[in-house]
Amino acid sequence: MFRLFGQLGRSRDLRYLDQELRAVGVHPALVPEAVKLTAIRLLKQEGRSITLESCAEAAAVLGYCMQGATGFVEENGLDFTREVEQRLADAVEAGDSLDAQLVLLALHAGLVQPGVEERYGFEVD
Repeated sequence: MFRLFGQLGRSRDLRYLDQELRAVGVHPALVPEAVKLTAIRLLKQEGRSITLESCAEAAAVLGYCMQGATGFVEENGLDFTREVEQRLADAVEAGDSLDAQLVLLALHAGLVQPGVEERYGFEVD
């Protein structure tokens, strides 16, 4: 009940995700709370512990979707960008992976750059 009224602050899970969003160049305030909560829930559904590492993986996908290739390279370097781009390509192939679910979440929230949608053929039915 106290958390409901903000008395105890943000949960550790959300603090971790906020920290990792900042690390990839996305200010956490630009990501709706519902998206962050759903991303945490998706990690848990995959059987993942909510750690900085698992949040970093989710933040990378969300960050790339939000910034596009150019912005993501500027913030994170070419090597890491290529790694995330490969994950997105694999997500298109797999269809039901955690990364694919994160992309779908970003699409439904209107957070995906048009260039990213075009490059990977992302669309919401």
